[in-house]
Amino acid sequence: MNLSPDHSTRPDFERRMARMKFRAWHRGTREADYMIGGYFDAHHAGWDEAAMLWFEALIDEDDVDVMAWALGTAPAPERFHGPMLEALQRIDYVRI
Repeated sequence: MNLSPDHSTRPDFERRMARMKFRAWHRGTREADYMIGGYFDAHHAGWDEAAMLWFEALIDEDDVDVMAWALGTAPAPERFHGPMLEALQRIDYVRI
C-alpha cells in the first residue's frame, strides 16, 4: 500500500502518525527521546507506507540498540539498512 499525498485513509493515517510520534518521544530517557523523537519530527512529513513500516519496526526495538546503531557503535540489523538508517546516523536533527 502506497499512501498518496492526499492520504485517502486520513483518520487511520493521522492516528498512526500520532501513535508513532508519541512512542518516539516517550522512550524512557531524555537522550532516546531527543534522538528518536527528533528523527521523527524531522523526517515524518514525507513518509510513505514503507517508511512508516520501517519506523514502526525501529521503535519496537530497545533504545540502547537504536542509539548504538545511530552512533555507529554497533551494527544495525540488515532489515534497517538504507537511506532512513543513514539519516538516523547523521544525527543532524537533534536540537539542543
